[in-house]
Amino acid sequence: MADGSLFPIFILTIVALPLVPYTIIKLWFAASPKSKRINCSDIDESSSGIPLPLIVLDFILMPLLVAAIVYLLRSSKYTENFVTHQTLLAYHDLMKPSLVPRKVMEVFTKAAEYMEIPVRRTDDEPLRKLFMSVRSELSLDLKNIEQEQANFWKQNPAAVKTELLIQAQLTRESVALSPALLGDFRHVLELAPCLLEELMKIAVIPLTAQGLGTAIDVVELTQCIIQAVPMSARKVTGESTEGIAPFLQLPHFSESVVNKIAQKKVRAFQDFYDMTLQERCELLGQVAEFSSSEVEDIEMVLEMMPSITIEVKCKTEGEEDIQEGDIVTVQAWLTLKRANGLVDGALPHCPCFPFHKEETFWFVLADPVSNNVWFSQKVTFMDEAAAITAASTAIEETMEGSGASAKETSAAVREAVERVRGGSRLVMGKFPAMAEGKYNLSCYCLCDSWIGCDKKTNLNITILKRENEE
Repeated sequence: MADGSLFPIFILTIVALPLVPYTIIKLWFAASPKSKRINCSDIDESSSGIPLPLIVLDFILMPLLVAAIVYLLRSSKYTENFVTHQTLLAYHDLMKPSLVPRKVMEVFTKAAEYMEIPVRRTDDEPLRKLFMSVRSELSLDLKNIEQEQANFWKQNPAAVKTELLIQAQLTRESVALSPALLGDFRHVLELAPCLLEELMKIAVIPLTAQGLGTAIDVVELTQCIIQAVPMSARKVTGESTEGIAPFLQLPHFSESVVNKIAQKKVRAFQDFYDMTLQERCELLGQVAEFSSSEVEDIEMVLEMMPSITIEVKCKTEGEEDIQEGDIVTVQAWLTLKRANGLVDGALPHCPCFPFHKEETFWFVLADPVSNNVWFSQKVTFMDEAAAITAASTAIEETMEGSGASAKETSAAVREAVERVRGGSRLVMGKFPAMAEGKYNLSCYCLCDSWIGCDKKTNLNITILKRENEE
């Protein structure tokens, strides 16, 4: 039932509920032998004769019923991730094959939650100032800049405001916002992680038009919002496929600092990360001219950054080969390491994001040639106990299904538990085998909170033509 049709019922219920216990009490007194001595009109003056069940009904059950109705009204509007169904419908309608990053931003800001943000007359001047500060990030055609700017302001005012506030986060221009805009800015950022997660869920639906490219773009936008790094910083430069973006999430770093260390042939973030502590200290102190305390800040963040390894295999249960139409089981172990030794309970370093943020990872198995996602799963390293339970159950079911003995099953479960305690997470799932052929699949582990920590590995799968069964 729609929310609008439930609303009259809700109002009637609220009005009628207080009358129910009163009516029952009057009927009870009317049927009681003592009713000759007690007038029903005197109930309000004397409650000594009111039975306990009616008191419970009036003061406990009725308020709970009202609360339940309110909850149902609200839950019918929102997903389990507290995102409106209206937003999901908009996202589904707007998502197209292989959206470029600019288009991903446009889809993201069309959320119904953002459309409800008020656009005040007093916002006009500060928003135009913000526009001039972030204009270079809006992908406007400089050859026709006047028309491009006019078209930008002709969009839905709430969408324009939301995008400018997101750009204020990416470019770290929020310090210049007016008090009123600052409140809207915080509201936009608070909603962003859940909205982007829903957008990611749409992007990784298997064999749909969105596909691998869109999923990666959604994750990259999420990373930039959390780390307050402009999307333009991800532009491929020389040896770095991530551009200078990974450097800019480090304390005290700026584009000029990146250019200085690039003169020493340290251009890719991975090269910088792989340097020894002494080499980095010398580079940062002598070339970038950082103080010892600033170098310590940088090292502390580098020690927090996750390093992921992927072990993945696909098979058909009980069969040596995979034939087209088979149900394929994918089993992957994702192992996380940090220089500081932490796995569970680690939070990303994101001082420019004003809300609590936990690391979320996405395992994605896809065919880069066709851009099709075959399988995906959200992964977290925050709850070791839940991960142990999930891995134990999955391994036990798999072993029993393959006909393993109780001893073999027990040993496999123990091994899985130790792996989880050592910083690994098990990803398991099933998908139908594609058409006959050889596939060079890509396995990704994408992190929504750090730039430059994503991991990719390849997996070759041969799918045979289905044999005729007699």
